[in-house]
Amino acid sequence: MTWRAIAVSAVIVTVLVYVVGSGIWVSTGTSWYATIDKPAWQPPPWFVGLIWPYNFVVVAVVGSVIAWNATPQRVLTFVTVLPITVVLAITWAYLFFTPHQLLGSAIVLTCAALLTLPLTVIAFTERWWLGVLFLPYQLWIVTAASLSWGYVANGT
Repeated sequence: MTWRAIAVSAVIVTVLVYVVGSGIWVSTGTSWYATIDKPAWQPPPWFVGLIWPYNFVVVAVVGSVIAWNATPQRVLTFVTVLPITVVLAITWAYLFFTPHQLLGSAIVLTCAALLTLPLTVIAFTERWWLGVLFLPYQLWIVTAASLSWGYVANGT
């Protein structure tokens, strides 16, 4: 197995961990979530239901193309930073939905949003269309972080 195949496998495993971790910790159907004061810019549930499957597929596809084609330095950066962002995003889900630690969850997701910036730059640098595909994920993570700060500001 070549190092590129290992890098592609690492991207796919990371996305699968993301899917499973999100499925375990994200609980929008709970009575707590239904009753909290949501920020004015909270997107409707149908949008959230559409963006996450898109995000998971795009991160897997873009990450795999980068892992297979990019320079070794870009591949190493992508396959190192991506799992860190995933751990942070799953940590956000746990902190937000389980112990309801709004401040901690906002800080963690802000860190994840900042770390997706180099991933987006790598995607655009590698191929413009990879960047265009990846950009909605970047924008969603930034939006989700801003929503987390909105929850903190609302004091819910």
